[in-house]
Amino acid sequence: MNLTIFKSAVSSMGILGAVFAGGLAYASVKFSVDEDPRKGKIEEALPGANCGACGYPGCFSFAEGVVKEEVAVDGCPVGGEEVADKVAQIMGVDAKSSKQEVKVAQVLCQGGNQETTMKANYEGVATCQAANMEVNIKSCSYGCLGFGDCEAVCQFDAIYMTDNGLPKIDEKKCTGCEECVIECPRNIISLMSNQEAVTTKCVSTLGATEVKQSCDIGCIGCSLCAKKCPVDAIEMEDNLPVVDAEECIGCNQCVKVCPTDAMVETPFEVEDTSTSEDSGQIVIGDECVGCTLCTNKCPVDAISGEQGGQHEIDQVECIQCEQCIAVCPKETIGYE
Repeated sequence: MNLTIFKSAVSSMGILGAVFAGGLAYASVKFSVDEDPRKGKIEEALPGANCGACGYPGCFSFAEGVVKEEVAVDGCPVGGEEVADKVAQIMGVDAKSSKQEVKVAQVLCQGGNQETTMKANYEGVATCQAANMEVNIKSCSYGCLGFGDCEAVCQFDAIYMTDNGLPKIDEKKCTGCEECVIECPRNIISLMSNQEAVTTKCVSTLGATEVKQSCDIGCIGCSLCAKKCPVDAIEMEDNLPVVDAEECIGCNQCVKVCPTDAMVETPFEVEDTSTSEDSGQIVIGDECVGCTLCTNKCPVDAISGEQGGQHEIDQVECIQCEQCIAVCPKETIGYE
């Protein structure tokens, strides 16, 4: 190759390289996106557990979500109120005004050593995973095996085994990381929202006779809870009641009528979704025409009165579920 041509080619490549480099440098400045400094500050304020309990793969992603306002400032269950306050301060908001749904693990079985019986002596590896592979060793083939696999995997010490052979969950320590949910071979541990007022603590789909023979506190599928629910928030599926949390008004009538105590009130604080006021009583006004719609709708029989006459509400029995308010055609029922 001619030396002159070679030098010319090298020179041309050098010029092109300089042009491309300049273009890239200009583009990096022109189209650069400034990193929000709050992201780094939030990440520093977090515990750094990277447990995923917040719903994000790690603390960095959580911090990014907060900055983008995709997650509440109190969304880190591990950090609690202290971290929430720090993050809120960084974001310039009030932590108490940014509350989100919280989920904690719940054991959906109450059949411990006292409520169930052992069918066989198990001498294998003392884990639920191993015992579940053997023939049923408990009278209930759906219930907790009691070897504490969930306790072993909980990195927050939120689970401990009771003397009755059932795991107990400390809701204050639980972060909702789902490790115990994944570990349980019988799927009796589930995350429960703080917005759910009631739940069925039984997963057995057996018929009433078989349940009674296997557990003293299991759901017998009687459907009394579904029949008693004033807002039709409960449906029976596979002999078990399923509660629609959005429709449930938290009146606890299902809990009161359950003959085996399998339906229970949520054990931790729930969000008050009712529209009732903090003070006052529900009363029936003078415009009442005695249509009896409220009487028929009241789930606790707290309303009395003859057809065509004035009706009254027994304030001791009234649970303020507001079903009477909803059905009154004259709109004469309300808070006083």
